Amino acid sequence: MGILDDDIRRVREQSDIVGIVTQHTQLKKTGRQWMGLCPFHGEKSPSFSVSQEKAVFYCFGCQVQGDVIDFVREMEHLDFAGAVEYLANKANITLRYTDAKESKKRGRRRSLVEAVGKAADFYHRRLLEGDDAGPARAYLRERGYDGDVVRRFSIGWAPDEWDSLARHLRLSTEDLQGAGLGGLNKLGKQYDFFRARIMFPIFDERGDAVGFGGRKLPDAEGPKYKNTSDQSEVYDKGRLLYGLNWAKTEAGRMDEIVVCEGYTDVIGFQQAGIERAVATCGTAMTADHARKLARFAPRIVLAYDADGAGQAAAERVYAWEEEFGLRFAVAALPEGSDPGDMARSDPEGLGRAITEARPFLEFRIDRALGRGDFDSMEGRALAAAEAMALVSEHPNPLVRDQYVMGIADRCRVSVDEMRRMARSAPKGAASGGAAAPAPVSTRLTSEHQAIRLLIHRPDDIAAHLDPVLFGELITRTAHQALVEQEDLHAARAAAGGGAADLLGRLAVQDATDDDPVGVLNRLVALAAGRAATELEAEARESGDLVPYQPSISYLRTEIIRLREVPMPQEGESGFEPLEPLLRWLIEYSEGRADA
Repeated sequence: MGILDDDIRRVREQSDIVGIVTQHTQLKKTGRQWMGLCPFHGEKSPSFSVSQEKAVFYCFGCQVQGDVIDFVREMEHLDFAGAVEYLANKANITLRYTDAKESKKRGRRRSLVEAVGKAADFYHRRLLEGDDAGPARAYLRERGYDGDVVRRFSIGWAPDEWDSLARHLRLSTEDLQGAGLGGLNKLGKQYDFFRARIMFPIFDERGDAVGFGGRKLPDAEGPKYKNTSDQSEVYDKGRLLYGLNWAKTEAGRMDEIVVCEGYTDVIGFQQAGIERAVATCGTAMTADHARKLARFAPRIVLAYDADGAGQAAAERVYAWEEEFGLRFAVAALPEGSDPGDMARSDPEGLGRAITEARPFLEFRIDRALGRGDFDSMEGRALAAAEAMALVSEHPNPLVRDQYVMGIADRCRVSVDEMRRMARSAPKGAASGGAAAPAPVSTRLTSEHQAIRLLIHRPDDIAAHLDPVLFGELITRTAHQALVEQEDLHAARAAAGGGAADLLGRLAVQDATDDDPVGVLNRLVALAAGRAATELEAEARESGDLVPYQPSISYLRTEIIRLREVPMPQEGESGFEPLEPLLRWLIEYSEGRADA
């Protein structure tokens, strides 16, 4: 299943890449390009270049590059289809899919998401304007949530009526149930799922409202929180993370994301200036949550209450670290406090707790030793045994050994004895790390200039370029892709790897001042030099210079002649003096290919 190619092309053509990029970083027009600070890595000098004409971007600092779809994928952490759908929604383009059933399924999901969004607007307006929402507004003010906070997080109020939302939306019962907003009672009448609750819309990472968390007022009956039912077709609590739509930008910039327990905790972090916090939606953290978090940041700080974080399932955490390449740490919050409370009472302390978060195992060991009785030999031994039970759960033997020595020192127990205990415990497999990508060379060669001209001014040079002129595999691949494909985007896709990166980098450079004749002159001379060197090596290997001498002499003479080619006269293109040697090189290359 996929999106039709014509629709992908429409999305790419109708999406203003400069407009999309400037939502995330400021750009300034420089010649024919736009420059700004890269939104994908921290920098002080602009190295991020955007070509509006070619609809591509390239960062000379971190080498990230691509078209408007690639930008959205990187910035919003979406897959290809998700990025196309994101842009199509902005451009009001209706997408078609290769699978009719999938197209229908996605269309239905889109309509249900729109219904949830309308419900969020209804609840939000009711909180701001409804006479019946007075107690809710008063409660929120007591919690430190003024009008700005209410508007920022789209907080709402579900009236204490059976069907106020259903009457407002006028959905079919199937859609009302599919969106998780209501159902049908025994009398055959529609009813609202949420009533008399403060409503926190739950957005997915794209910013679409897909569900709700409803909190009762303190003196009301029923459970404190009520979430959208899992029977909803657009809400999955095992995958959703509240606040991810707000947290993803700072998380990507800082390579860290904070996970807490509730909606008010996320809002508290935001109020304290920590904008990278998310919360699970009324459920324990799952592998799907961990997998999603890994798309946004490699370091996860758990900011649960102290007891909850210390008692988290270690086996799952270590498995997620190994499977998803994550690193878990724990923020040591004061006993009995939560982030929502600390954001009001001690925002600086909350910030320090996140900054000073310690690795998951270190935190748990410290808590275990903190409960120990160090005034007696028995107490120290018991504390060491409890700490070693935690160490033994870690799968990496090098990590285990580092903690063994620390525990031995604190408990005044023999290191050898501690290591004996460690060896007797079950061992896990050490996790490996991915190698850092090799740095990309940005040196501009004559072959690069030729490709740059072929991208920006094809009419000026395309007819004179031949594969024989490209000695580098990467530029030869780029040239072939540009010649065979209909546009730059298709060429990048066909080239792949380093050649695609080269095309992306050259596409955002200005070729206005490049001299096509001069570039071709250098390419022909370099190609002639390669051919002469090749023939000289063959002559030495054969021991007979005579058959090779005429060709070698011709090439060496032509190379010298090209250095003294006069300026073209009126009516001449300037390529004429290069044509004889270029034809010779092409015939030479074809002859060797046939041999």
